[in-house]
Amino acid sequence: MQQGVPSRTARAAAMHRAVHQVLDAGRIFCDPLALRILGQDAETISAAAAREEPWRRALRFFIAARTRFAEDALASAVERGVRQLIVLGAGLDTFAYRNPHPDLRVFEVDHPSTQAWKRELLASAAIHAPSSLVFAPLDFERQDLSEALFAVGLDASVPTFVSWLGVVVYLSPAITWSTLRFIASLAGGSQVVFDYTNPLAEVAPAARGTVVAGAERVAAVGEAWINFFDTAQLHRELGALGFPALEDLGPAAIVARYVPSEPLPVSDNGPHFIHVTR
Repeated sequence: MQQGVPSRTARAAAMHRAVHQVLDAGRIFCDPLALRILGQDAETISAAAAREEPWRRALRFFIAARTRFAEDALASAVERGVRQLIVLGAGLDTFAYRNPHPDLRVFEVDHPSTQAWKRELLASAAIHAPSSLVFAPLDFERQDLSEALFAVGLDASVPTFVSWLGVVVYLSPAITWSTLRFIASLAGGSQVVFDYTNPLAEVAPAARGTVVAGAERVAAVGEAWINFFDTAQLHRELGALGFPALEDLGPAAIVARYVPSEPLPVSDNGPHFIHVTR
């Protein structure tokens, strides 16, 4: 992202979550703060989405589903004793402000410009930061994640859940693996959910147009996809890093679990959700 400018893809993802509440009645993922944090009402959201392109509809369902996937995994982790949540690249994510787990401490990590913008939006919407929330400003490409988190009180000895959505595809492989090594250094029982994408050339023709349209859209605003993974190789490397337990949903599995009634184009390759545990 550009220095000194809030992430435009963070706003776009938040808009998709808001549109999902209005057009789809939040049937995959219910977020009562999605419109409020944007300062939007249902009528404005509906008008903005009136002439929606097919790729936008597919992306909206993908964003709603990945949030549901992460928050379902988090709820199970809390039942097993996880007491810290790190939201990497938090954008306009609202979990910390509707957190149903009283003993869960939340660390929101994001670029300083995006985080400052979010805090302005929160203030305008009268959404108050709970005492369980800690902000950790970080430029992934220039600063050390562990230093930023330890400076604001993260306890590496406590099992921790990391939610890392809509970020990996924008990072260099070196930063991605450095981050995963840090997560692997946390206490046993720590977990991470993230999404990744296979190389675009591997996506089946029926679905490639939808995936490529999304990629071209974000590239046009200066936040291009630069990081892709082969699924089998990723699984091997995660196992070697100390993440032997995993769940990985590819495009067909995502549609089957979350939107089986939608006639969305799918491929064995494309966007994935992955959940791994130490």
